[in-house]
This record gives sequence, structure tokens and C-alpha cells, in this order.
Amino acid sequence: MQIRDRITELRRVRAGSLRPHPRNWRTHPPAQQAALRGILAEVGFADALLARELPDGSLELIDGHLRAELTPDALVPVLVLDVTEDEALKLLAALDPLSAAAETDAAMFKSLLADVHTESEALATLLADLAEQNPVATELDESATDDLAVPPSYQVVVQCDDEDQQREVYERLRGEGFKCRVLSL
Repeated sequence: MQIRDRITELRRVRAGSLRPHPRNWRTHPPAQQAALRGILAEVGFADALLARELPDGSLELIDGHLRAELTPDALVPVLVLDVTEDEALKLLAALDPLSAAAETDAAMFKSLLADVHTESEALATLLADLAEQNPVATELDESATDDLAVPPSYQVVVQCDDEDQQREVYERLRGEGFKCRVLSL
């Protein structure tokens, strides 16, 4: 298979001058925004935003909307792509879901987290939540299961009308100190 390189250049651009894509479907809850601020403060930019050049010379974002929104006065690295509007829509629709489709090696992730240290409470919370969502499976000796005591666990499932309401309920309960997980069935 022949794979085309659609990157024409890397530019450093003031984030506030980038045009958000009018069809961007991703939203960014406060917890995600805070975690991104944490990683930007501790590490900085380590990934480029993606954009395409419009006929008027402006750059329209395809990926990196939150980074641009949080740092409007910063010069950010932008990969300029030679893609059509239709191709930009494909990328806009597929990049995040493709990344989210990756599976987790829970043991490797736990090992990685043991070596990650952050001063950002928001980033630490995000990582802890991810670790909780990806528990490490352990094999039990069958003879030990006879004496295994499972502590009670009390949980509530809340049926929401849509993703926005789900995010609102999740953030409210987290704000009240509850351990929460987001599930979509």
C-alpha cells in the first residue's frame, strides 16, 4: 500500500489565530482542561496541532482545539496538512476515536504510573481515574479463594439522557467527593 505524506510543513503559530473547525464535535469538560493545563505547565508542548490552510491563507484546526483554546497567546507547533475539506472531515471524525479504540495493558500502565510524578492535582486525578478504570487482573490460587473475603461495594447507576447530562452528573458527584466512572453502554 502506498501511503501519502500529507504534511506540508511545521509552523509556529499564535494559537489564537487558528480557526476552530466549525464541525468540531469534541467537548472538553473542566477536569480534562485542568489536566491539560497541568501537563502543559510541567512538560510544555510535546505534540503538534493539525490544521489545513484555507484559500484566504488562514489555518483551520483539525486536531488540537483544546490546546489552542487554553493557550491563545502562545506560539504553538502546527502541522499544516495538504488535505481537502472532505479529508479534513474524515480526520476530524476519526483521529480521537482511533486513539480511544486502543486497548490498555493494565499491568504496563500501572508500572508506568508508578514512575510518573506530577505536582498537578488535576493531572494526578486523571491518571488515578484511568488506573481505576483499567485494573490489573491477578490470578488467585484456587485454595486461597475459600478464605477470600470480598468487602461490600455499594454502587449507583444513573441513566442520563445524553453525554452532556452524563458529564454534568459525573462532575457534580466527583465534586462531592464520590469515586465515579463514566460508562457508555
